[in-house]
Amino acid sequence: MADHNRPGRPRPIERLAAFTALAALPGALTTLIVGAVMNWAALVATVAALLVGVTAGWHAVSRRGMRRAMAGLGMVLALALLVAVAFLSDFSLPRFAVILVLAALSTTAARVALRSRGGSVAAAGRPAAKPVRPVLLMNPKSGGGKVGQFGLPDECRRRGIKAVLLKPGEDLRELAEEAVARGADAIGMAGGDGSQAIVAEVSARHDIPHVVVPTGTRNHLALDLGLDRDDVVGALDAFVDGVERRIDLATINGRVFVNNASLGLYGRLVQSPQYRDAKLKTAAETLPDLLGPDAVPPDLRFIGPDGAPHSTATVILVSNGPYQLDRLEGHGTRERMDSGRLGVVTLTIRDAAEAVGFTTLQAAGQVRRFPGWREWTAERFEVRSGGPVAVGVDGEALTLEPPVVFATLPGALRLRLPRHAVGLSPARRAVHLLSRSTVADLVAVFLGRPADRQHPAGETR
Repeated sequence: MADHNRPGRPRPIERLAAFTALAALPGALTTLIVGAVMNWAALVATVAALLVGVTAGWHAVSRRGMRRAMAGLGMVLALALLVAVAFLSDFSLPRFAVILVLAALSTTAARVALRSRGGSVAAAGRPAAKPVRPVLLMNPKSGGGKVGQFGLPDECRRRGIKAVLLKPGEDLRELAEEAVARGADAIGMAGGDGSQAIVAEVSARHDIPHVVVPTGTRNHLALDLGLDRDDVVGALDAFVDGVERRIDLATINGRVFVNNASLGLYGRLVQSPQYRDAKLKTAAETLPDLLGPDAVPPDLRFIGPDGAPHSTATVILVSNGPYQLDRLEGHGTRERMDSGRLGVVTLTIRDAAEAVGFTTLQAAGQVRRFPGWREWTAERFEVRSGGPVAVGVDGEALTLEPPVVFATLPGALRLRLPRHAVGLSPARRAVHLLSRSTVADLVAVFLGRPADRQHPAGETR
């Protein structure tokens, strides 16, 4: 039987694009290096300013009072030095333009060469018959009232979908169970990721297709499913003209989540009732207690990928499928959610020097090079502690009794997507020109061989 997920041999235009990408990238790098050598004094001053700025930034978030004020002044001085270097150095506009053009050409060509690497909705899922009794549960307060803004109740009526609005005091899980009991053969949720997880758990238990309608604030699940988060009404087409695929779910102490759970720094930050509405203010008030010189490392004990025990970590991130992470903020995106594996990331920062190193790598999008960074995949992961553990689960603050046990539920959820959806996450579509896997794919395409789509989202480090 033919494997429809296997990409065919590259077309001539894709082979030409691969050659262009491979040729333009060295040109951009060479021009950049020549410019740096010719302006070595400016380069040294820039590096010094960045180090001063990063060091000052760390002290600004981890100290209070006069120390924070002095650190803020240091950041201003570092920025002033960067501006001065930009004005006083022998800046070559033509050279800068060449670098930008070559880099853009290489990136664009690489996207053309590898555009078939990720597959498609049709390849990832199978056509699904239109449900007879579809139901859409809606949280009218989600995302600042998107349900009303997009007129979802009326749109549902036009498509023959029963719309159920969540009223104050009602239990979402009970509404979903009631819909199943009344014969629903497909259930959708118009809400944020926390609501998606609740309804997805019910859908999975009864083996009923689930539809994601992105009316939350961030809608990370929709992003990783390849949905257009701005096309809220278009997501309803999954009920009418959709394809079906299976994805994994994950659990934390038996509770289902669809994206990720964070322990340590972020887990404690989100405990503040003010965090959701005033993130910067809350962080400024809380971080000195968590990162300052008198901070007590969190009691988070776990077994690392090498089997060695660890007694603490600044951050632990466990996700439903591994994330592609170049930076810690935003938690990146996932290439796939059908691997049957959890993604586990731990970050340990022991002192100010390590904090400066991590912040520098974070700014460069190279967090994986930090010595205190570890990432691996697992079917089960356990964290022990001497007391209750603060956790942020899909953006919601929880406090759980230890041990905190994570597990994966492979292929648990039948998912319906609109046929017109991209069906690929940003991580799946991304092209990282400086990575060995991307270069290897480009070489393969240039030589007339299909690109390897099975590169892992994150290797054990």
